[in-house]
Amino acid sequence: MLVKTFGCAIIGINALIVTIEVNSEKGIQFCLVGLPDNAVKESYQRINASFSNLGYKFPRKRITINMAPADIRKEGAAYDLPLAVAIMAVSEQVDVSQLDRYVIMGELSLDGKLNPIRGALPMAIQAKQDGYKGIIIPQANAKEAAVVDGLDVIGADNLKEVIDFLNGKLSLEPERIDMESLVCDNHYSADFQDVKGQESIKRALEIAAAGSHNVLLIGSPGSGKTMLAKRLPSILPPMTLAEALETTKIHSVAGLMGRNQTLLTTRPFRSPHHSISDAGLCGGGSYPQPGEISLANNGVLFLDEVPEIQRHTLEILRQPMEDREITISRAKVSVRYPANFMLVAAMNPCPCGYYNHPDRECVCKPGEVQKYLNKISGPLMDRIDLHVEVLPVPYEELSDSRRGEPSAEIRERVIQARKIQEMRFRDYPDIHANAQMTTKLLQQYCVLDQRSQDALRNAMRRLGLSARAYDRILKVARTIADLDGSENICHDHLSEAINYRSLDRDNWGS
Repeated sequence: MLVKTFGCAIIGINALIVTIEVNSEKGIQFCLVGLPDNAVKESYQRINASFSNLGYKFPRKRITINMAPADIRKEGAAYDLPLAVAIMAVSEQVDVSQLDRYVIMGELSLDGKLNPIRGALPMAIQAKQDGYKGIIIPQANAKEAAVVDGLDVIGADNLKEVIDFLNGKLSLEPERIDMESLVCDNHYSADFQDVKGQESIKRALEIAAAGSHNVLLIGSPGSGKTMLAKRLPSILPPMTLAEALETTKIHSVAGLMGRNQTLLTTRPFRSPHHSISDAGLCGGGSYPQPGEISLANNGVLFLDEVPEIQRHTLEILRQPMEDREITISRAKVSVRYPANFMLVAAMNPCPCGYYNHPDRECVCKPGEVQKYLNKISGPLMDRIDLHVEVLPVPYEELSDSRRGEPSAEIRERVIQARKIQEMRFRDYPDIHANAQMTTKLLQQYCVLDQRSQDALRNAMRRLGLSARAYDRILKVARTIADLDGSENICHDHLSEAINYRSLDRDNWGS
């Protein structure tokens, strides 16, 4: 007798339907083929124990299981449930009439309970695209998958519930959520109104948020670099539904979704330690998983103590910062992950931390400051649009009881600037902000008058800027003009943009 059930394999952040074929005939043998990994091969022991503890009988026959397509590696314990259902169906303990209508995935405990799985959302999306009526998954993943409209998401707590549901003995209502209630959340625990002073840094971060620009914060220990960076997501525009779905898919595949969590509605803020490896930052492994740059997709990647990160690890950022995606190739698989993040890097100005400090003296030896800055390569520095010096806050400002401007007010200005950019780039589906402009678009939307051209020419010569830095200045100037509601880039806009390149390597620490 031959029975088929259907599961899913995760490839990147997408899913692929896997057909599980189970054949039984005379004999006593269990054979599992179709490129399963060790976790899938061990499913026999979990299924057998689950059957025994729930009172079901494991068939005393020769069982051959094929997982097709056979050239795609099947990973993880999430195949336990479709394998168990297929084995029970082939022994006529489950009604087979419903099996071709559902995708089934879940990890079994020895007592038959269903543990949460990774990738429930992309599985549900693929099930709908392939025309299945529904998906049967652990109850802990049901809310996550229920954001897919037009698909019956059946959440179950154990194997017995699944068997009774397929046999018509138990009615399990599909999980429902109110999509209108999933308005992207703008509430963040950190708010700019709690920041004393640092008005120039707030201004720089507002510009960065308005144009999706990368930022380098450089300042002495305790000047507030980390505190300011943590507040950047609070002034970014709310995520669209498409952004929320993409971000949720990545976190789902990485296994970072909480139990009964529906959708990520706040922009991610990822802050890995400076000892992070290449694979931890960009993703990878024998069977690739998303790294920090993908987990920060549509949000902020904060790299503190950036000169302490290994140089070759930092260089990995160069291509994803330009392309907003990363392709990880291995001998047997190649996957692509989104990497549309805002980079916020923070560093001390020198090894001792007090170069250019207003009150404390730097004790570094001659040449050490430049050597310290050289840990960040020129090409990577060019890709960072704003270089901002963070000075310590004086006592008078720290002791001031007045609260600063709240994030909500700053966010409104950012949203208005983003709306201008949406109209500007409405004919370019892959471009949403000024930081993403191509050379052709720069020539079209960043036209300078003669006075501004002369100022930019002098800055290029004085600071020793590269052609890429030239483009960055124009993009930042365009964003400043958008915040001012100006159609054209004025001299003041360009001058402010040039000031944010004052920490370039040829000028700083010399």
